[in-house]
Amino acid sequence: MIKLNNLEETERFGKFLGENLNPGDVLCLNGDLGAGKTTLTKSIALGLGIEDYVTSPTFTIVNEYYGKVNLYHIDTYRLDDKVDMDYLGFDEYFYSEGVTVVEWAEKIKDALPEEYIEINISSKEDKRKLEINFIGSRFEKLKEKLDESFGN
Repeated sequence: MIKLNNLEETERFGKFLGENLNPGDVLCLNGDLGAGKTTLTKSIALGLGIEDYVTSPTFTIVNEYYGKVNLYHIDTYRLDDKVDMDYLGFDEYFYSEGVTVVEWAEKIKDALPEEYIEINISSKEDKRKLEINFIGSRFEKLKEKLDESFGN
């Protein structure tokens, strides 16, 4: 569990993540409305060297940002449970040379790749608690770095 006490700490954590993610990594963000999923994604983009203004793709489903490593920002909040995941083409993003961030990832759990990072965010005012689960072995180095820098 990582505790972030204010917006600055959340931004620092997101930037750290962006600096340490690799092409092909998939990051799944779950949490209530207003928990900080898009704020975290904006900071991840900065860590990836992306200077574009990052917004939530709630109505477009996917926003693409280009930098030294591209960022594919997916928001599945408005997806109907009956939608065909193959039709949406998420695999093209998951198995690309970019980093993919999925908000409301629990809605497409069956479509996720074998390895991904899941961050469950709970918030109260500006404070956030992050429960991080590393699915697969490709994230061992990142897990070690996170423990060193943010271990609470």
